[in-house]
Amino acid sequence: MRLSDLRGRHVAVWGAGREGRAAVTAIAAHGPADLVAVDDSANFLTLPWEGPLAAAAPLVTGEDGFARLAAADVVVRSPGVPNTHPWMLELRRRAVPVTQGSALWMADHADRTVGVTGSKGKSTTSSLISHLLTAMDRPNVFGGNIGVPLLDLPEAGLYVLELSSYQCADLTDSPRVAVVTALFPEHLDAHGGEREYYRDKLNLLAHGPHTVVVNGADPRLALELGDRAAVRAGSPDTTHVATGPDGTPWFHLRDSPLFPRAVLPLVGRHNESNLCVALAVLDALGVDVVARKDSLAVAVAGFQGLAHRLTEIADPSGLTFVDDTLATSPYAAMHAIDAYEGRPLTVIVGGTDRGLDYAPLRDHLAEREITVIGIPDSGPRIVEALSGLPAVRTELAEDLVAAVGLARKLTPAGGVVLLSPAAPSYGRFRNFEHRSEVFAQAVADTVR
Repeated sequence: MRLSDLRGRHVAVWGAGREGRAAVTAIAAHGPADLVAVDDSANFLTLPWEGPLAAAAPLVTGEDGFARLAAADVVVRSPGVPNTHPWMLELRRRAVPVTQGSALWMADHADRTVGVTGSKGKSTTSSLISHLLTAMDRPNVFGGNIGVPLLDLPEAGLYVLELSSYQCADLTDSPRVAVVTALFPEHLDAHGGEREYYRDKLNLLAHGPHTVVVNGADPRLALELGDRAAVRAGSPDTTHVATGPDGTPWFHLRDSPLFPRAVLPLVGRHNESNLCVALAVLDALGVDVVARKDSLAVAVAGFQGLAHRLTEIADPSGLTFVDDTLATSPYAAMHAIDAYEGRPLTVIVGGTDRGLDYAPLRDHLAEREITVIGIPDSGPRIVEALSGLPAVRTELAEDLVAAVGLARKLTPAGGVVLLSPAAPSYGRFRNFEHRSEVFAQAVADTVR
């Protein structure tokens, strides 16, 4: 379904945030017979609905909204509306067509798009792809889940998009290059279960992409893909890391060494995988990666890591404090912990308790010497899951500020204090940025 298909139809946009606003503006320009916006979660944080938006589509709030959704020819939902929402279940039962602004946009732009999703690494990888393409004189527009709704993007010859599982769920067209960085259980409450999450995530690949590029080192992704044709970055027949001409690890394209691993300023093996995926995408798009390796090395060296993802904070004590607040699952926290292997490590965990299973984290730390500090709400349950591991020291703190102070006392000189909470921020913080602000301020306030 394209935006042009909505001409003369009765359309309801579900959601009044950035995505909903972009959808109303775009749909109104295509002449629907009737257009209404529905917000079933309006509260004091909701932005005013006025001016051109109100003129294009009246806003219906609360329970009255369902009747308007059910009466529509097409419902365009925002990504924040979960598949498990009772209204969604009833709309599906009634066979009311439901799509998203992302799907409407992709129907018109798929052949010019690189779409990147993944349970971990999609933000960094999509940013790397866009950054490297620009350095290779391939101008592109970067958008998607990073905060720019697809329907707000300008016209361009090439797009690089970060796509969440929610945005992937309703796609009926795959991008020209479909990219998956990692796969593990996430957002199960919104998707309805692990199988449903994988289905929605991998819907990115389900509608005829020209090329599929994946992280070949991810075991769950390999299991879900089976024998599907794909470029599996990290494998010797494509981009991978191996011993280079100077005896240190280098990035390679097949048998050709490109540049040393040390050029990449991001820590962790998962970031090596992210760059392998990005380089494989450039290769798939026809960039001569070997011939341009020197220019690529300069671009990689200049890449700025994204905020809140293994962001190191300078501290005069000699400790390294690391903000990884976007690690909202145990699997993401495991990647962060691995990035500091070989150094004394204290990790602060805990946040909104979504009932996640922390057994994988326990298994991961079974042979690891580490200190874990749990903070509300899920911290005590995580600490309990780690009980009995011989080399894991566990502590509880009343909040994040107290945890930073405790970490200073417990972490040996030269060690790392890592905020990798394995849980979301909402409930005790406005958002993940607020949690980062509190962490950074606590680091500053507790300097010895």
